[in-house]
Amino acid sequence: MKQLKALIMAAATLVMAQAYAATDAQAEKIAERIKPVGEVCVGAECGGAAVAAAEPRSGEEVYGAACSACHGAGILGAPKNGDKAAWDERLAKGMDATLKNAISGINAMPPKGNCANCSDDELLAAIKFMSGR
Repeated sequence: MKQLKALIMAAATLVMAQAYAATDAQAEKIAERIKPVGEVCVGAECGGAAVAAAEPRSGEEVYGAACSACHGAGILGAPKNGDKAAWDERLAKGMDATLKNAISGINAMPPKGNCANCSDDELLAAIKFMSGR
């Protein structure tokens, strides 16, 4: 009888060990399947090259690179480059308020008007260029 109990206990232990091992293996397979594909890291802190600050771009350069697509044709109500009346309407609330709208985006215009690497001063220069100020 003692031997039968020992045999049953050994079999139960073996079954439990296999179940635990299977659970561990499944967990490892799941972790492998859902792990991130890669990592995004930008700049010097990630071992990349540090980007040196360039000279500020002129309003005309910023306009040509980022603003002309919408402000050249007046897409979705964007005031056209050189349209004094449309710009006077925007600038009636002040240059600072207009710059704030350019930075944070307004209506259909995304933040910084698709010029994510533009400084606030460069955006201000672009507004001045487009408005003729």
